[in-house]
Amino acid sequence: MKFLIKDIRVQLFFYALIAVVSVSSCKTAKKIQTAVAKKDTVSVVITNTSADDSLKVIRAAMSEVKSHKMDFKTFSAKVKVDYQNNKGNQPNITAYVRILKDSLIWVSGYATVFNIEAFRVLINKDSVFLIDKINKQVQYRSIDYLQEVTAIPFDYKTLQDLLIGNPVFFEDSVISYKETESKILLATLGKFFKNLLTIDKSNHYLTHSKLDDVNINRNRTADITYSNFENNNGINFSTYREITVSEKNKLDIQLNYKQWEFNKDLSIIFNIPKNYKRN
Repeated sequence: MKFLIKDIRVQLFFYALIAVVSVSSCKTAKKIQTAVAKKDTVSVVITNTSADDSLKVIRAAMSEVKSHKMDFKTFSAKVKVDYQNNKGNQPNITAYVRILKDSLIWVSGYATVFNIEAFRVLINKDSVFLIDKINKQVQYRSIDYLQEVTAIPFDYKTLQDLLIGNPVFFEDSVISYKETESKILLATLGKFFKNLLTIDKSNHYLTHSKLDDVNINRNRTADITYSNFENNNGINFSTYREITVSEKNKLDIQLNYKQWEFNKDLSIIFNIPKNYKRN
């Protein structure tokens, strides 16, 4: 059964969600000799004292990234989504998001200028359900649909990490690093992507991520910035994110979290109107 998202607001919201897991190149990091890392460790071939020092920096930086990874039971947020493509600024979206960790992601999308609900989406580990309120349709597909439309290994957990601000495609295999007075840059290599992470030395927050497809035939790039951190009950959360994605065309996205809460009691209701056409 063919699954289509016909309303442009729905399409652009999904573009915003998948932007972070697109890819970008990085040529600024310092090379060091590395071997494939075991789980939760980084193995480095040490040939001199400076390499030993490098290993200590890498282990400390990786530990900081992991320590700031957000663990939670529930998450809810109101997000203003602004975006610009090759045709300039596009109509804004206000998205209401609810997440039950490792279980359900619920999204309600409003056309901001008219304050009209355009769509609702429910995603679990196996399926994607979409209520298109503009065209009065309900559509459903397996979770593989996310990979079909993005052409990348995009799954439930990646989407969940994207929405709450955890790094995506974060690997333990460090292939290069660079240290300045204010930042540490770590480049990791996974099965699908190279990922350059920028860590602020003053607070150890992840502030920037670049992803580069290991397939040299792909020309997709992404540049993600995390900023405006707020602390709520010990959780440091980036309330503003800038994403630039380009391949054949360029897309700029800003995600501005107006309200957000972790670990509050949540209910998720996803009723499908009986008169909606099913595709």
